[in-house]
Amino acid sequence: MAGASGLWGQKNETLSDKSAAQEYGIPRDEIVNAIRQGELQFREGSMHGYPWFRLLRVEVEQFVEQKYGAQYLRERKTRKELSEINRELKKLSLRVAELEDRKRELLGK
Repeated sequence: MAGASGLWGQKNETLSDKSAAQEYGIPRDEIVNAIRQGELQFREGSMHGYPWFRLLRVEVEQFVEQKYGAQYLRERKTRKELSEINRELKKLSLRVAELEDRKRELLGK
């Protein structure tokens, strides 16, 4: 993909093959086949001796859209965003409870 070279170093523009499989609901072997066919660029990585592929998110999304359709991609992205929102809301709820407890302590109640 032309112009993609600058994306490799930007935050949230890359993801691992495992994350791509989980986030977009595609089997890892489809990702590997797409890499072999030149449909997806990759960089090799290794963590604690375990190899993995780093992929460009924009290319993975294009691949998923071509293979499964735009509706499928929108649903997967919506599901991911809702999951992130729910996670953040849970963190905030816990923080509010902590602050309420501390407020009660300070007020001597």
